[in-house]
Amino acid sequence: MEHLHPDNSLSEVHQSVDPSKKKVKWRRIAAFFGPAYLVSVGYMDPGNWATDIAGGSQFGYRLIWVLLMSNIMALVLQSIAARLGIVQGRDLAQCNRETYPRGVNFALYILAEIAIAACDLAEVLGVAIGLNLLIGLPLIWGVLITLLDTVLLLYLQKLGMRKLEAFIISLIAIIGLCFIIEMIFAKPDLHQVAAGFVPYLPNHAALYIAIGIIGATVMPHNLYLHSALVQTRKVARDDKSIRRALKLNTIDSAIALNLAFFVNAAILILAGAVFYTSGNNQVASLQEAYKLLTPLLTTKWASWLFAIALIAAGQSSTVTGTLAGQIIMEGYLRLRINPVIRRLITRMLAIIPAVIVLAIAGDSMVDDMLIFSQVLLSMQLAFAVIPLILFVSDKQKMGNFAISTKTKIASWLIAAVIVVLNLKLVMETVELWMASTNSLVIKALILIGVAGLLVLLLITFFFPLIRRRQHADSNIHQNIQVASLLTEAQPFKHIALALDYSNKDSKVIQYALQIANPDASFVLIHIVESVSARMMGNEAQDQEAIRDQQQLDKYVSFFTERHLKAHGVLGFKKRSAEIARIIKENNCDLLIIGSHGHKAIGDWLFGETINSVRHMINIPVFIAK
Repeated sequence: MEHLHPDNSLSEVHQSVDPSKKKVKWRRIAAFFGPAYLVSVGYMDPGNWATDIAGGSQFGYRLIWVLLMSNIMALVLQSIAARLGIVQGRDLAQCNRETYPRGVNFALYILAEIAIAACDLAEVLGVAIGLNLLIGLPLIWGVLITLLDTVLLLYLQKLGMRKLEAFIISLIAIIGLCFIIEMIFAKPDLHQVAAGFVPYLPNHAALYIAIGIIGATVMPHNLYLHSALVQTRKVARDDKSIRRALKLNTIDSAIALNLAFFVNAAILILAGAVFYTSGNNQVASLQEAYKLLTPLLTTKWASWLFAIALIAAGQSSTVTGTLAGQIIMEGYLRLRINPVIRRLITRMLAIIPAVIVLAIAGDSMVDDMLIFSQVLLSMQLAFAVIPLILFVSDKQKMGNFAISTKTKIASWLIAAVIVVLNLKLVMETVELWMASTNSLVIKALILIGVAGLLVLLLITFFFPLIRRRQHADSNIHQNIQVASLLTEAQPFKHIALALDYSNKDSKVIQYALQIANPDASFVLIHIVESVSARMMGNEAQDQEAIRDQQQLDKYVSFFTERHLKAHGVLGFKKRSAEIARIIKENNCDLLIIGSHGHKAIGDWLFGETINSVRHMINIPVFIAK
């Protein structure tokens, strides 16, 4: 049986940090700081560096205000993601799974996994490029080395959440220190830097770069990640404690994201001070930037520090990206598998495509892969932002902690800007794909894919609103007469028993005998699941179908020997649909079905059967444990 609330987010470290145990006040406050730093590395990952370098090399410091605006937008969305995790105790993936229909959730899960793979691809390539630039290691070997991050993450989590956070903060400090030294070498004009905070777009090309900067700002996996990481802190469930946790996590987010803003601004300023002022206005790739820094700044340290910062950025991002993959898999699927295998799967989704492309096309495709990863992220972003805002606006679940009207307006405005800009990027990419092929089949598939995404986007927005309205209507107090509650309850006359020939059947039968009155009749149901039964239905006469019928006859005999009315019905093909069909054909008024104790994939599969049957019939369902 499916639990109402599955395992906690990041169960290995869930509520592992207890601020209340700190005796000194500043230590109690500091215990809340950390989750946002793990999130912030997503805003300074290698995928963002190319847009920052392109913006600085083409327009100097004029687009710093775009970075600042993007940072404010990110701060709002990350704060409400943290609010969701603290108040509801659920991460974004879990909330999606508990809100949307199964088919929609499957689509959202696939998109989320694609986003994780895309983000991981950019981070893996960043580490590989950094190692290539620093020590000459071939890119394909650098990509393969990132597999070791799986072992590193397991070791860090074993040490505890605070150690993991300390490791990431150390990497952020390395990145920041590298760029501080780079700024000393570059000596930017501070007056011109300050002028860059005044909103101004010199031409259409600047607008395009600005769109790229904003579009690459909010990473969808960061919203899943933040809503889970805040749950590593143990917070009392009274209003005062929750408000305090929300306040401190907002401060944590503000500090961490401002550090990310400093790194992105430093990259843009470095490109402006070195490339723009020297007339190198077309620098956009990481490798080209690395090669030009040394001759332009007349010191090898400029290039070395750039590569070190790139490695640190990629390394920190890969760790948090793998965590996000774990959150998404467990949140959507409730799939509990070995942590090593789970993280290897997450990492391989990024490494395998990168290795294949590098092996076939060579190093020249690195920049194309980075751009492609950002397009994939853009496609997923709306499907993370829209549900998040809907969830934190829901007063039924958030209570007094639902976001205010002002925050709601700001959030939807930010979401609209990000979604429109990302949709623009996606549509431009689709146009290029359409223009690059003459195949009608490929063009049709592209159009079908885009139409499917748009339909899914509409469902993602409207379904929670419709469901919330229906739930609100059902909660309106009716004028119920108390006397009507005292009428004699009608006994169950036709009781269906779903049997699977396991040790759970004994519990199902025991409960049936306890519930039923002497005049009740029983319908014993078993679904044949052999290959021929699935193909041929009730015409199948294979050995499994014959044995299943014989076992069902034994169960029927058990009831008739006790002078109870019973008959057996074999079902074929899809389990849940067949059980529902047999129940309706036999006018059953109660279903008794066994709960399974399977783990991992088994628990997912059998739990889904119970849930599916429950939605297909309109009679009570008794779960026998």
